[in-house]
Amino acid sequence: MSRTVISGARVFDGESDDIQVADVVLSGGRIVDVGLDLDGDVRVDASGLTVLPGLIDAHVHLMLTSLDMMKMLNRPFSYNFFVALQHLRVTLDCGITTVRDASGADRGIQSAQADGVIEGPRIQISVIALSQTGGHGDRWVPSGNFLDVVPPYPGRPSAIVDGPDEMRRKVRELVRAGANVIKVNTSGGVFSPTDNPSHGHFRDIELEVEVEEAEAAGIYAMAHAIGNAGIKSAVRAGIRSIEHGNELDDEAIEMMLAKGTWLVPTLGVLDFIIATAEQGASLPEAILTKAYHAREAKRDTFRKAAEAGVRIAMGSDSAAEAHGNNLIELRLMHEQGLAPIDCLRAATSSAAKLMRLEDEIGRVAPGMHADLTLIEGDPFDFAAYPSNVTAVYQGGRLVRGGQPASKNSPEISPKGVANATL
Repeated sequence: MSRTVISGARVFDGESDDIQVADVVLSGGRIVDVGLDLDGDVRVDASGLTVLPGLIDAHVHLMLTSLDMMKMLNRPFSYNFFVALQHLRVTLDCGITTVRDASGADRGIQSAQADGVIEGPRIQISVIALSQTGGHGDRWVPSGNFLDVVPPYPGRPSAIVDGPDEMRRKVRELVRAGANVIKVNTSGGVFSPTDNPSHGHFRDIELEVEVEEAEAAGIYAMAHAIGNAGIKSAVRAGIRSIEHGNELDDEAIEMMLAKGTWLVPTLGVLDFIIATAEQGASLPEAILTKAYHAREAKRDTFRKAAEAGVRIAMGSDSAAEAHGNNLIELRLMHEQGLAPIDCLRAATSSAAKLMRLEDEIGRVAPGMHADLTLIEGDPFDFAAYPSNVTAVYQGGRLVRGGQPASKNSPEISPKGVANATL
């Protein structure tokens, strides 16, 4: 079996405290060796570059094609699927080789990517985020209508659930639909006009049933949780990750540390919502008001959680035009006090551990999928991402940048080509 050697680069293995020069050997879609002076059939000159594990975004919405509600409501049902293909491509362009979709993408999109029908990052799916009646995810509006831009269809059931018995059935329905993670909204949200982010949603017994049924199916739970009531109920129930966590107080942080709960902070999404509204998007005034309020608190609470040692994984909450700008999260996490090497961990090995994929992705080590992101210049210059992404490998195949390896070109160089589609 042919061996490709990426030689002469500095390598961040996803876990270490430093970056060292090494060769990386790829064969059969896996990393088979890491070290010095390694041999192979094809040699890629990566001198001057840094090799990272393929980057991971643990919170995206591939099917959310616009934040402008009127625009979304006037698009045909199938339109969002085609725009999702663009989202996958631009996400791969910026060096992200795996994503966790936090509501929207279904088994069809996941299978099409896995089978090579469409290109993009590997996808872990939640299918839909569960909501109580009147919660974040219930698209009812005061007129009595429902502003559900992607209504339920075969393979994507309704999100509304009330009571432990309904919760048990709904989780099983999502497992049947192919969910790899069960997402639940344990608080109100920003991008929903009629609920309050500070209010806790679902009672503890409902969340305990959710976790019980997810674990019984060999998967796990994640929680949209903004206010402390929703955060604490999610942690008590054993939900694996808190998404957003805008209003974390000291008690919530201590609870997360005791349980080992992950935080996916999504620091950039509020700026994106506000900018979209200020540029003229049709959004209810209540959404914009909540976005301004939440932005004031969010970054301070992230800093406190990071300083306390809460486990952090990168998630952008990318939607609509934000896809492709996912890596702004690296800069924002660093600006709020996270050490540069920890920012890279959050987007590699830490995100893989959160997603229970640490034996497959997130590290440059023998046996792992050969997913690699090659960076030109300083890998800690997060403001330069993604323009400094020079080449991307997925499953050992060069999918972005450089030149495709062939028997007639035994030595190739990826340098100088950023975000080019082969």
